[in-house]
Amino acid sequence: MPTSRQRDGHPSPAAVSAVALRKSYGDKTVLDGIDLRIPAGSVFALLGPNGAGKTTTIKILSTLITADDGQAQVAGHNLTTEPQAARAAIGVTGQFSAVDGLITGEENMLLMADLHHLPKAEGRRITTELLQRFDLTEAAKKPASTYSGGMKRRLDLAMTLVGSPRIIFLDEPTTGLDPRSRHTMWQIIRQLVSDGATVLLTTQYLDEADELADRIAVLNNGRIAAEGTPDQLKRLIPGGHIRLRFTHPTTHHNAATALPDATSNNDALTLQIPSDGSQRQLRTILDQLDTAGIEADELTVHTPDLDDVFFALTTTTNTTTNNTTPIPHQPQENAR
Repeated sequence: MPTSRQRDGHPSPAAVSAVALRKSYGDKTVLDGIDLRIPAGSVFALLGPNGAGKTTTIKILSTLITADDGQAQVAGHNLTTEPQAARAAIGVTGQFSAVDGLITGEENMLLMADLHHLPKAEGRRITTELLQRFDLTEAAKKPASTYSGGMKRRLDLAMTLVGSPRIIFLDEPTTGLDPRSRHTMWQIIRQLVSDGATVLLTTQYLDEADELADRIAVLNNGRIAAEGTPDQLKRLIPGGHIRLRFTHPTTHHNAATALPDATSNNDALTLQIPSDGSQRQLRTILDQLDTAGIEADELTVHTPDLDDVFFALTTTTNTTTNNTTPIPHQPQENAR
């Protein structure tokens, strides 16, 4: 996975930045002053429940709609004063496929090349290369309506890449795909970033964000409830613990004496110790048991995952976003 730092250790420049973006429809506030900074050459994920403002953010940053207030830059271009220049640098794959099912996959690609005003020969060359890259060559002459969901999504993304965008917006790119197709799409996204692209994706799949993203912002009720690397977000949520299980009651009792901070379950013969998941703390606990001459029959470590983060930071009402503390924008090495 690429990191958001350059080789000399300095932060990468921002491919996308936004300050105090706001958007309302009538009396409904969809975005309530969000800030974003997405380093070049990274994957940035927006998480949030339906209606949190994810798609609206994508639409604003891709110049499909305008914000009511705030400022945004994409590829160094101000969206208000230089929208055309920004559009030339971006590609967008929306929630709903742009594929025309009445024509073939190849014809969809060539149509996109024409829309980008590419010379015929160049358009055919790029079409051939992208169809090969996305494993669509055999199906190229078939109507797109005959494609599976995964094939249509790959074709949709291939069409997005015809103009060689440096910044790619993916709005829920794997929704409705089977697990194999999802993993194929993940591999494609990783390769895009390895080739130098910047990706902003929205997703309902928490494992997808954990797998792909260098940084994640959690949107709730139009505000960013928290932002950081996946590991930083997980550390926001309490509940991590080490669980020890014993076979004999006497050993369990002696371990509880040696570990006074542990919560004991006498029926299950287990001890549970609050933990931040660090190697240092685990070593300390094992040293305490070793000093007491005690050996656990089973040891498991539980750390909060993005599901825990999501449920802790999002709600279906407008009542909780003010109680969260965003992590400062600090582009850094991916800790995973």
